Amino acid sequence: MKFFTKSFICSCALLGAAITLFTAPSTQAAAPDTSSVKVQVNDELVQFPENQPFIDTEGTLQVPLRVLSEKLGYQVGWAKQGDEVVVTLKNKEQAIQLTTDDEKAIVNSKLVELESSPTLVKGSTYVPLRFVTQTFGSEIAWNDANKIAIVQEDGKTHKPAWIAPPPAVLAAPVAKVVQSSIAAQIIQAATTFKGTPYRWGGTTPKGFDCSGFVRYVYEAKGIELPRTSVQMYDQAGSRVTDLKSGDLVFFASGIVNHVGIYIGNNQFISSTTSVGVTVDSLASSYWGSRYVGAKRVL
Repeated sequence: MKFFTKSFICSCALLGAAITLFTAPSTQAAAPDTSSVKVQVNDELVQFPENQPFIDTEGTLQVPLRVLSEKLGYQVGWAKQGDEVVVTLKNKEQAIQLTTDDEKAIVNSKLVELESSPTLVKGSTYVPLRFVTQTFGSEIAWNDANKIAIVQEDGKTHKPAWIAPPPAVLAAPVAKVVQSSIAAQIIQAATTFKGTPYRWGGTTPKGFDCSGFVRYVYEAKGIELPRTSVQMYDQAGSRVTDLKSGDLVFFASGIVNHVGIYIGNNQFISSTTSVGVTVDSLASSYWGSRYVGAKRVL
């Protein structure tokens, strides 16, 4: 770009090679995720052929020094200082001295605090982009939708030179009521009350009558039923003959006077006057002779 000479280009190349050669592997940061961060200067997207820019743990965008200096025409000097690298960047008006892993910089002989220090990653020196470019007089606009830092070197506002593809839209799963799953939950809940005593008019775990028990279990799953066994038989669900788990089964002595929950294998669970909540067989002589039908409410 501006003020490039062959010697400057060579010095930048030598700088990158030298930093790589003398970097102690034990002091280098772990390679970050760089897949979504881009840098743009005016209208041109910057290409990073080797190491990529990244946002560090402090939220600071770090960029490879060599590519940044070549793109913006900064004069670069460097020196090895123990395990660290001291870098000097200059343009016509300003001079910046940065040291890797040091959160202080020297700008025109003045000490300045940094939000995040320069660092070494895979043998390359990274510097905080916003600090460097703003110190040299170029503002940065961050385009979050496309994850691009736009360096406004010419002082003008620029649109992103790259637009991120829209995320794949996955069809929302269709909510379905899986009858077997709800029935299994109801049966599981019902069986936890086995042994609960019978109480005439009872509607709580302290004691149930037959319809109070059925209504309590179903309401816990968001299914409302009428209060009495007669009302359930007349008003709830639809009549069925092919019994499935979770169906309501009804019994009568002249009129419907008992209801239970079918749990499969020709068995049902209900609250009886004799032993409270228990499991019985539809094929038993007592219940078989009184069985009058079933309703499906799931």
